[in-house]
Amino acid sequence: MNEQLSKMTPFIVMEVLERAQQMQREGIDVIHLEVGEPDFDIPESVMKACQKAYEVGATHYTHSVGNADLRAEIATFYQREYGVTISPDRVLVTSGSSPAILMALMCLCSQGSEVLMSNPGYPCYKNFTLAVRANPVFVRLLTDGSFRYDIEDIRKKITPDTRALFFNSPMNPTGVLSPEEDFAAVASLGIPVISDEIYHGLVYGGKAHTMLEYTDNVFVINGFSKRFAMTGIRLGYMIAPEAYMRPLQILQQNLFICASSTAQKGALEALRNPQAMKDTERMRQEFDARRQYMVQRLRQIGFGIEVEPQGAFYVFADARKFTDDSYKFAFEVLENAHVGITPGVDFGTAGEGFVRFSYANSIENIKEGLVRLEQYLKNRKK
Repeated sequence: MNEQLSKMTPFIVMEVLERAQQMQREGIDVIHLEVGEPDFDIPESVMKACQKAYEVGATHYTHSVGNADLRAEIATFYQREYGVTISPDRVLVTSGSSPAILMALMCLCSQGSEVLMSNPGYPCYKNFTLAVRANPVFVRLLTDGSFRYDIEDIRKKITPDTRALFFNSPMNPTGVLSPEEDFAAVASLGIPVISDEIYHGLVYGGKAHTMLEYTDNVFVINGFSKRFAMTGIRLGYMIAPEAYMRPLQILQQNLFICASSTAQKGALEALRNPQAMKDTERMRQEFDARRQYMVQRLRQIGFGIEVEPQGAFYVFADARKFTDDSYKFAFEVLENAHVGITPGVDFGTAGEGFVRFSYANSIENIKEGLVRLEQYLKNRKK
């Protein structure tokens, strides 16, 4: 067995979900506040574009780096959304954002390379890094409740072996939207940045920025899963420095061939059709209403939230009033209150004592789930 596999950790949120699904098969009603995917259907026009692609036989291989029209539309979208000019030749369309992350690391790293990432942070970054035989190096986020990078701490951890830094805004699990000064500071470090921008479009009371506004030494990761509720359709993309496009193309050809042809037709419709954008805006507004409700109720129940999330669909709440073992606490809540939540330790050692709540569920289910949680905690034996 590959020795790297022994260093990888399970994705605990999936283990919570899988246990919750087993309970549901046993007839138990479970409220899902652990799952990180939109509960909305894809925009109707996108669905029809995918259906039409099947009907007209657009079901064959595309160019390995993606449909030319879609790559051009992504470049146009970044110009419209952020005011940055990029060539479509720098766009690689992928089967979700995960292959994009993996290929970026394969281009940048060799055995023994180091990749900087936040603690807490998205747990798969570490496992992707291990998969390419590189070493994850963790940078603890500021402990003032802001969950921002400590730029000076990053500087201290840069070595001759450093090959990249992960940057994620809006962030999973905290929902933090990084301010402009953090983008500028990270860009000034002079190391390649892998900027995960998958939650762009789901921002509340602020403005999302792309790392492309600050540097071209960046691999931007984005896609259609979150903003357009297309998680199961599996379509993402990467905007990479021009010098890496040929190696990325070779990797794509060999590892993945190309992204789904029908999904690419749907994505083109998502970016071009104003109605699709209106549909996603309604989704964003609903998420915002849920966010405000959840933050208020969690505080009433006794969870700590120093800085309200401004993006994605998560609340990373301080649960140390209730537990010092977030893993045990999450499964305890699932088994007794029948509410799925994600333990903070899933996102790194600095996440211990926290739990992540997802508001990617109906307001009715969120209300019911938090009532169950509150009643359980009131009656719980310590």
